[in-house]
Amino acid sequence: MKALLLTSPGELAFTDVETPAPGPGEVRVRVAACGICGSDVHGFTGSTGRRIPPLVMGHEAAGTVDAVGAGVHDLSVGTRVALDSTVFCGHCTHCQAGRENLCTDRQVLGVSCGPYRRHGCFAEFVVVPRRVAYPIPDSLDFIAASLLEPLTIALHAVHLAGVGPETRSAVVVGAGPIGLACVASLRAYGVPRIAAIDLDEGRLSQARSLGATETFIAGEEAGAKAARFGTSTPDTDGADVVFEAVGATAPVRTAIEACTRGGTVVLVGNVSPQIEMPLQMVVTRQLRLQGSCSSAGSYPEAIRFVAEGKVDLSCFVSRVAPLAEGVEWFHRLHEREPGLVKVVLTP
Repeated sequence: MKALLLTSPGELAFTDVETPAPGPGEVRVRVAACGICGSDVHGFTGSTGRRIPPLVMGHEAAGTVDAVGAGVHDLSVGTRVALDSTVFCGHCTHCQAGRENLCTDRQVLGVSCGPYRRHGCFAEFVVVPRRVAYPIPDSLDFIAASLLEPLTIALHAVHLAGVGPETRSAVVVGAGPIGLACVASLRAYGVPRIAAIDLDEGRLSQARSLGATETFIAGEEAGAKAARFGTSTPDTDGADVVFEAVGATAPVRTAIEACTRGGTVVLVGNVSPQIEMPLQMVVTRQLRLQGSCSSAGSYPEAIRFVAEGKVDLSCFVSRVAPLAEGVEWFHRLHEREPGLVKVVLTP
């Protein structure tokens, strides 16, 4: 089969690799669409250490079941599916508690650091355990279905923040695909006041189209401005919840500055291994810092939200291109070409 293979740091090749066969409890999926994640763009250069060659990357995928392994009786050939990027065991303590994203023996599609190593979906076919393949309705096209994975990450973050009817204001720092998905998720949950912060006015425009009621250009004053926006009662001095979707020192500080006393800052971004943090601001304002890793159990909700029209994923997509052109698009994304948010590759 054809695949986009990471051969060395910064080097990709569209080449032939062996077609995988499903084992017991597994299904083989003919990939119809796979989105290029920001973590793929950072990873393929070797800067994060999470994409070690040789590797087929890609984890935001959807397609059609092509073959089933022994013991798979509830998913037939021809079924349209979206794929969870986290391959979890289903029986460890974390999986049994509904924390399959923290599975003791987890692997991640298209990621190769440590025990996570598993080839991903920038290929004609991929083999995954049946448990991570979710049937999707015919009304949901494959391009949109490939974006369910980032939406589930946002929904998981929203769940961890405890967003509900009493949540009056929220701020999202970083309007890349995950940040935009956070905005869309907050809107779907009915949060009335949502602000987005980013350096790129084009991405802020997309945030507004997805439900942000205010936007701010990132900078030294952005946190304070967002805090004033998020203040909804005389007793608050910032947003109830804040989501940081970059993972670097400056945006994390902005997120902390935007949050009200006793509020929650959810850390979703994961670009930098280490950052500086304003510790006294966190302690004296009694902020809750909540890490959010991948997603857990959010696929049915994500599929329902999109199918019911509560979340429109179409505006996420900047380009749809053949997998054979993947090398070019990786370089264009790495060079931060203006106007590119999400590129989806089709094998």
